[in-house]
Amino acid sequence: MADSGLLLKRGSCRSTWLRARKARPQLILSRRPRRRLGTLRWCGRRRLRRRLLQAQAAGVDWREGARQVSRAAAAGRPKTATPSPIPSPTPASEPESEFESASSCRRPLLIPPVRPVGPGRALLLLPVEQGFTFSGICRVTCLYGQVQVFGFTISQGQPARDIFSVYTHSCLSIHALHYSLPEKSKKELKREARNLLKSHLNLDDRRWSMQNFSLQCSIVLLEHLKTASVNFITSYPGSSYIFVQESPTPQIKPEYLALRSVGIRKEKKRKGLQLTESTLSALEELVSVSCEEVDGCPVILVCGSQDVGKSTFNRYLINQLLNPPFTHLRTPQKMVYYGKPSCKNNYENYIDIIKYVFSAYKRESPLIVNTMGWVSDQGLLLLIDLIRLLSPSHVVQFRCDHSKYMPDLTPQYVDDMDGLYTKSKTKMRNRRFRLAAFADALEFADEEKESPVEFTGHKLIGVYTDFTYRITPRNRESHNKILRDLTILSYLSQLQPPMPKPLSPLHSLTPYQVPFNAVALRITHSDVAPTHILYAVNASWVGLCKIQDDVRGYTNGPILLAQTPICDCLGFGICRGIDMEKRLYHILTPVPPEELRTVNCLLVGAIAIPHCVLKCQRGIEGTVPYVTTDYNFKIPGASEKIGAREPEEAHKEKPYRRPKFCRKMK
Repeated sequence: MADSGLLLKRGSCRSTWLRARKARPQLILSRRPRRRLGTLRWCGRRRLRRRLLQAQAAGVDWREGARQVSRAAAAGRPKTATPSPIPSPTPASEPESEFESASSCRRPLLIPPVRPVGPGRALLLLPVEQGFTFSGICRVTCLYGQVQVFGFTISQGQPARDIFSVYTHSCLSIHALHYSLPEKSKKELKREARNLLKSHLNLDDRRWSMQNFSLQCSIVLLEHLKTASVNFITSYPGSSYIFVQESPTPQIKPEYLALRSVGIRKEKKRKGLQLTESTLSALEELVSVSCEEVDGCPVILVCGSQDVGKSTFNRYLINQLLNPPFTHLRTPQKMVYYGKPSCKNNYENYIDIIKYVFSAYKRESPLIVNTMGWVSDQGLLLLIDLIRLLSPSHVVQFRCDHSKYMPDLTPQYVDDMDGLYTKSKTKMRNRRFRLAAFADALEFADEEKESPVEFTGHKLIGVYTDFTYRITPRNRESHNKILRDLTILSYLSQLQPPMPKPLSPLHSLTPYQVPFNAVALRITHSDVAPTHILYAVNASWVGLCKIQDDVRGYTNGPILLAQTPICDCLGFGICRGIDMEKRLYHILTPVPPEELRTVNCLLVGAIAIPHCVLKCQRGIEGTVPYVTTDYNFKIPGASEKIGAREPEEAHKEKPYRRPKFCRKMK
């Protein structure tokens, strides 16, 4: 005993190799690998020893694990090592026994296995209630079972879904769900499983799936995503890195290589979206209320300070309510182009736009209202006006550790507080009061006064969020710009021909020719001198709108509006040129021609075209049009600060400036 204790004390001074040899004599390296082992540092030797012992304890070939970790451990097979207990594959002529072995009781899979099944394709087996967190983009098809991604349920037999898990948001996860097994015999279940996998996998892949398959296990096919939209966005150097997921330390694990061919990378669970208990409880309650037969059309208003998860909650809730495609742009039922990312010092126009859009809601389906993160001072008063105006049935209020203080927006608090344009009202016996009591303050139309909406109060749901934030006060501006640029590029990708045709640069596409006297013009975010209106419109992002006024009576143009109209927006486009001789606007837009016939107004706001669109167009030789470093910001309308309607002392934020592009006209 004394000698053994002495040996233990001396072991700490000896090399890692000697200690491993004392503990496990069968872990023997030849002379050449031992010389390589001497070049490793202390931490590397410690990790190598721990992995060798773990591999030996698991009963597998320790050399296989060592090859994936370090080249220094690549040595000959030890003489006393036991063979790896790899199960022999079942012959193809015995499909019945193959399925029986798969459906028998097996140990739960701790790590979802991944298997490459072809170029750019990988197979993922997910045991029930387990998830797979990843970053990147891919196409997901559920071959067997049922999985959920960001609240969206994908079942077997449904079409493939395109999923985007980029660094600007929390990583997405594919979770396996419980699914009901049909009341069929074992033989019928075997036949059903074989038929589902036969059209997607070959014999070897099906055999591997059945060997690792267990009850309530979901089989997911991951494929490389290659669409016209993805190709268009990644064609620009400034945005191509958003979808590319490269590991800082390349690995040679089969799982890593299989996922890399698909275009994704496995991430740790903590990097994925983590929903708190209060968030899950709120989602469950709202989904239950929306599914009620009596009144399944609630109006849900989500509020809270910046970066607390309001938009994420809304997307998750919408996916659970309607199960829509969540990676594609959808045409809205009614849309108004506001033209600015903030409504500060332009509250009346903001309220009027909300009333105009809300008037189209007929309570045919649940309505989810997202609000701004401005919840202090006048922003809080404006939020109280919105609650009185929209009369939501549920108000979801978000809080987190880093959020600003915000009072509980209970029905009593909203009733007793004065808003920005509304006054507090005396509570009636059953907490009911009519919209007509303060319709004059909100300037409602006559038809709204005749059939006033009754406010019955709302239910306040408090939600506490606690997850890793990608946005900080320091990078918020750049982060929001990335999201806006991605949205605009995705919208412009609709101009591209379908796959597999090659991409067409925007400057090579044929624009629409719009006469000066066919549309009216308005700059929404700043006052611009009439002599400089065309400079501001040229090479700008424009909203294609439809106003009630008839502009066909004018023979010449341009037609300038004195006030910003509140009207329907049918889409967006780029004014890529102005022909002064023929008096034509050249508009590039994906809006179909049948809808463009009703467009009679162009609105230009503070939303700029992504710089990469103008600076990185392929095929342009020589001087790039509209791009210059010598730009005169003293021209009225060149920036929001000069000629802006709101006073500078209203807020001390940095004024918006247009990009340094020279507004040249043909």
